[in-house]
Amino acid sequence: MSKKTKAIGEAISRIDGILKVTGRAKYSLDFAVKNAAYGFLIKSEIASGKIIDIDTKLAEKAEGVIAVITYKNALKLKNTRRMRGGAMLQDDNVRYFGENIGIVVAETFEQARYAISLVKVKYQKSEAKTDLNEIKNLAIQSRSRQDEIKGDVEKAFVDAEIKLDETYVTPIEHHHTMAPHSTVAVWDGDEKVVVYNESQIVRGIQAAVSLAFGLLRKNVRVVSPHIGGGFGAKGGAWGHVAICVMAAKMVKRPVRLALTRQMMFNSVGLRQKNVQNIKLAATKDGKLTALAHETITHTPIDQEFVEACGDVSEKMYEVPNLKTSYKVAPMNIILLTFTRAPGKSTGSFALESAIDELAYKLKFDPIEFRLKNEPKKDPISGKPFSSRSLVECMQAGAKKIGWNKRKFEPRKNRVGDYLIGYGLGCGTYPARQRMTSALVTLKKDGDEIKATIELGASDLGTGTYTIVAQVAAETLGLPVSKVGVKIGDSNLPPAAGSVGSVGAASFSNAIFECCEKALTELQAKTNVNWVKKPTVLELMQATNVNEFQTRTDTRPLAETRNYSAHAFGANFAEVWVNESTGMVKVKRFVTATGAGRILNPKTAESQMHGGVIWGIGMALTEESEVDPRWGNFVTRTLADYHIPANLDIGEIETIFIDEKDKYVNKLGVKGIGEVGIVGVAAAVANAIFNATGKRIRNLPITPDKLV
Repeated sequence: MSKKTKAIGEAISRIDGILKVTGRAKYSLDFAVKNAAYGFLIKSEIASGKIIDIDTKLAEKAEGVIAVITYKNALKLKNTRRMRGGAMLQDDNVRYFGENIGIVVAETFEQARYAISLVKVKYQKSEAKTDLNEIKNLAIQSRSRQDEIKGDVEKAFVDAEIKLDETYVTPIEHHHTMAPHSTVAVWDGDEKVVVYNESQIVRGIQAAVSLAFGLLRKNVRVVSPHIGGGFGAKGGAWGHVAICVMAAKMVKRPVRLALTRQMMFNSVGLRQKNVQNIKLAATKDGKLTALAHETITHTPIDQEFVEACGDVSEKMYEVPNLKTSYKVAPMNIILLTFTRAPGKSTGSFALESAIDELAYKLKFDPIEFRLKNEPKKDPISGKPFSSRSLVECMQAGAKKIGWNKRKFEPRKNRVGDYLIGYGLGCGTYPARQRMTSALVTLKKDGDEIKATIELGASDLGTGTYTIVAQVAAETLGLPVSKVGVKIGDSNLPPAAGSVGSVGAASFSNAIFECCEKALTELQAKTNVNWVKKPTVLELMQATNVNEFQTRTDTRPLAETRNYSAHAFGANFAEVWVNESTGMVKVKRFVTATGAGRILNPKTAESQMHGGVIWGIGMALTEESEVDPRWGNFVTRTLADYHIPANLDIGEIETIFIDEKDKYVNKLGVKGIGEVGIVGVAAAVANAIFNATGKRIRNLPITPDKLV
């Protein structure tokens, strides 16, 4: 044991890895609950209208059925403002195809699933809005996203020497977490409930359930030690959570509710379709003079959610005249939600494709063009960047990918029937820290010290357990093996959620401060004038205690507000396009990122790989198709919603720029969960243009668009 223990920045394998590969990691449905019943949701089969009647008599008589709950007999919820997506059996309205309109509770899962086939529903249909192409001309100004205007874009565009005016379309996408959503609800009387639910924000589920059922927050316990992926879909409480808790209360038994993969399409949100118009203006020597980024999208008929597609345009390049705007068209589709790098991944496809197009028009190398328009400060706020390593990212990535092999004119690189191209797409994501509390307990047994860290954080599968242990180990001077981590429980000190790339920065700084506080408080108790900094063992021996505990409530640094804090990255793709079939293979991909201090290169690299793979899927294969006649998704399983498989992905190389940011937070940590996907789709699309000469502005880029 040594105070010089080095753990932060080490490529340590996940401390929870053995639990996962041996099947001992517990997800919601893995918790043993006595006398549990099983629920299965009843879904609407129209996109808009009212329920005239639900006949549940046959279902209620079916073997094993305990209850059939619909709007007719459901509990009335107190306050549903923290619940997502409506669909909590509170009225007879139908707002989208697949809305929850009931639940069957039975002794077994199979009995519940069979019984829903016996439920007969009569509807009064009304005209549904199910096709954005038909209603986008009716789009109105967003209420939640205001226009950002700097200078006079219209005049600058009229006066410009070189112009670009193009529209880019990104489709609906779904999250498709490895673990589908599931909930188990266990009541203790009428005033207390335990909810097992995979959640990116443990306290968020607690707040939503307490409000909905009129309970004291402390009487709602949420347990979520492992999540199985979330990507934004598990960031809040969806309707099925309330229905499960309601059903358990009504049947006076624990209820287990698991969503099928098909249910995931219309139960837990999605990434909306975005139609983005980009206007760029520049001088002949390559200086941008104007940038307009207008987004038209759809939103549910009774709520509004809009991806901030224009955010990247406000941060990436120096431009004197800039405008971002948003218009929305209400549609009969489930509530949209945050999806990995919301707005930035989709917005970067449009912006970075347009930048590539303008560079080609100006006969500039894409890197040279970006360097010419690199800002010295935040283009909108005017604040200095806490750190910005985009130039270094482009330089390092270009060297690694072999950018010098790229030909300026398309169709000049060929091997047999394959056209080879290279593309660049850059991106950014805010670096933020949120309030987080942490508790450390130190125990001495002879000459051995063990620490336990507790906080209500969550682990999406990205390595939270491990980085928490690493920060505590280095701060306390203990081996990582002597640090235990407890997270994923609302009974623990409140913590930031694993959303918006705030988790790592928030958790690590809270743990650092908590462990530092423990050492300081122990030293204050010793009344010893130490010649050198004592170890935690020496401190506990000097104070003659075998156990010590302390807690911190950590806030972001006040001075961070004086800076524009972001992670930046440059993505390089090498694609091989079969000229005969139009099939695209991303042979190599290099991602170079400036994201402050990297807590664990091994888990960080894994995160970046995940972002790249998702971005490649976004570029080439992923699309959720709505049948406009009915409003349901025709892509309803992983057989027809195509996510990349191993053979679809070539070599991925990850570079982290050595970036020391002393302003963003005490440890200089920036989140990387989101930035890894930003700019990836654009890099692939730009490489395809470089290979084929075909500019595809409508994702995904399927073979039929290239042949």
